[in-house]
Amino acid sequence: MSAIRLLVLGAVRQHGRAHGYQVRNDLEYWGAHEWSNAKPGSIYHALKQMDKQGLLRAHEVAPSTAGGPPRTEYEITEQGTEEYLALLRTNLTAYDQRPDMLTAALGFMVDLPRDEVLTLLEERVRAIEAWRKSVTEYYTPEEGPGQLGHIGEIMNLWVHTADTGAEWTRGLIERIRGGAYTFAGEGAPFHGVLADGEENPYARPRPHPGDSR
Repeated sequence: MSAIRLLVLGAVRQHGRAHGYQVRNDLEYWGAHEWSNAKPGSIYHALKQMDKQGLLRAHEVAPSTAGGPPRTEYEITEQGTEEYLALLRTNLTAYDQRPDMLTAALGFMVDLPRDEVLTLLEERVRAIEAWRKSVTEYYTPEEGPGQLGHIGEIMNLWVHTADTGAEWTRGLIERIRGGAYTFAGEGAPFHGVLADGEENPYARPRPHPGDSR
């Protein structure tokens, strides 16, 4: 599973209603095009697919004063909200997902209550520890990767990834437990979204339509 579904649902939900360019602009503002498959084609495809699936509802709105065809705005449905929160909870807990899934979940974790996020992250640590234990039944890190030839480097990577993942997660738990960030029910959370028409200050210049590059 890729992060595009979670990213698009979360971005639309933060706006209330958003058209495709807004969603694209937000995801590029967050740098998601660098660490996930949130490319323009994937974003517009996801919007249309999730409209067909009942997760989003499309609204055709009047064209801008500058002219052009009517544009489509999307809002998240009740079913879409359920899907979004399920994806968010799953990817805060899972220890074996792709990095883009955890990254996307972290970007939206404040949509859940603080206590629930703490519970999910603690569950994540337990899952990492259990997975590490299963790996070290066949491989002893203290003996070094040489015990299995060069294949031991694979095990070495797994154990190192588990250790650093657990350490990072415990640090995040402590920061959240100490009062960091504003979670659901605690007031207006921080939402890094751009206003309609606001340019992304971090965006790379887009090629002109006539540019052959």
